[in-house]
Amino acid sequence: MFRTLFALLLIIHGMIHLMGFASAFHLGSAKPIATQSIFPLSVQWVQALGIGWLLACGLFLYTTLQWGLKKEAWWMTATGAVLLSQLLIVLYWPDAKFGTILNIVILAGIGSGYGSWSFGKMVRQERESFVSENFEPVTQVRAEQLSGLPASVRNWLQRSGIVGKDYIRTVHLKQRGEMRTQPNGKWMSVSAEQYFRIAQPGFLWFADVRAAPFVHLAGRDKYEDGRGHMLIKALSLFPVANARGKEIDQGTMLRYLAETVWFPTAALSPYIRWEEVDATRAKATMQYGDVTASGIFSFSPEGDVLSFEAQRYYDRKEGPTLETWLINMEPAGYREFQGIRIPARSAVTWKLKDGDFTWFRLEITDVVYNEGNAINSGNLVSPSSTARVLSR
Repeated sequence: MFRTLFALLLIIHGMIHLMGFASAFHLGSAKPIATQSIFPLSVQWVQALGIGWLLACGLFLYTTLQWGLKKEAWWMTATGAVLLSQLLIVLYWPDAKFGTILNIVILAGIGSGYGSWSFGKMVRQERESFVSENFEPVTQVRAEQLSGLPASVRNWLQRSGIVGKDYIRTVHLKQRGEMRTQPNGKWMSVSAEQYFRIAQPGFLWFADVRAAPFVHLAGRDKYEDGRGHMLIKALSLFPVANARGKEIDQGTMLRYLAETVWFPTAALSPYIRWEEVDATRAKATMQYGDVTASGIFSFSPEGDVLSFEAQRYYDRKEGPTLETWLINMEPAGYREFQGIRIPARSAVTWKLKDGDFTWFRLEITDVVYNEGNAINSGNLVSPSSTARVLSR
C-alpha cells in the first residue's frame, strides 16, 4: 500500500511540474499559468526555467520507475529531482510555494531510501568479508566418528542424515517469522537471511522487521572471531541498538551453539564438547577464543531435537542479568534440506521470574549448504575436517 501511495505522489508531483513548462512556453493557454517570480525574469530566462520544470518532471517520473523496479539507488535520482524542484519553487514562490510540502514528504522517503541503501551496502561488505576465505576440499562424515558421543546425540546425528554426507562448512538460510519486544507487545513480521561459517565458527544474521505501517527496523546480529555485535536501525537509518561486550559475546556464542541443529555436522567440531545428562538430554559446551558457553539439548526417543536451554544474559535497564533462555523446536516442523533433516520451526522464550516471555517464532524456508558462491565472492570452497568430538 505504501509503495503504491508513494509512487502516486511522485507521479502527481512530477506532472504538476509540467504546468511550469507550459507556462514558460504559453502552451495550452494564451495566458501564462504561473509568472510571479521573486524577481523579474527575461523571456529567455523564463523559457530556460521552463526547461528546468520539464527536467524536474522527467526526474520524478524516472524516480517512479526506479521505485517500482525496487532499485536501491532510486533515492539518488529523487534527491536531484527534489533539489531542482525546490529551486524552481523558490524562484516562483508566490505561485508554487505549496509544492514545498510535497518535496518535504518525498525528502522523508529519500532519507529512508538512503538508510536502506547504506545498510544494504554494509550488509554486502560484511557478507563478502565473512565468506571470502579460501577453504580446503570437503570430506564426508563417517559412522565411526559418532561412536564417542552420548547416545542421544548419536541418535540425533544419525536421524539427521549426516552420515556419509559432506561436512557442512558454510550455510546460507532464509527465515520468516514474527517477534515482539515486550511480553504483551505487538507481534511484528520478520524476514531474514543468515550465513554461517563452521570451521571458524561465526554467523551473520540480517533481518527486516515490520514494526508498523510505513515503519521497519533493519537488524544485523553478528558472531565472528569469538565476538558478538548486535545492530538495529529504525528505517535502516537511526540506531536504536548497538551492543557489544562480554554479555553479547556469550549470547551470540549460545545462539550459534543452539543453531547448530540446522547444520548438524557442527556437533563434531573440536570447539564443542558433549556430556551425557540422561537418556534424552546432553550438555554441549562450546569454547572458542576466551569465551565459553554451554546449554542442554533435549531429544525425542526417535532422535529429534526438542529443545535447547541455557543461561543467557537478558538486557534490562538496570543492567543485564542471567536468565533461562529456551528454544523449543516444533516436532511437526521438521524438514529435509539437501538430505539433512532439521527442525524448521521453533520458538524462543525467556523464562523470567514474572512469567515466560516468548519473543520470537520462526520458520526456516530455505537452506543451502556448502554454497560455492553465496554472494558472488568467487572463491568460496568448502573445507575438509579432521575434527573429532571430545566427549566426556
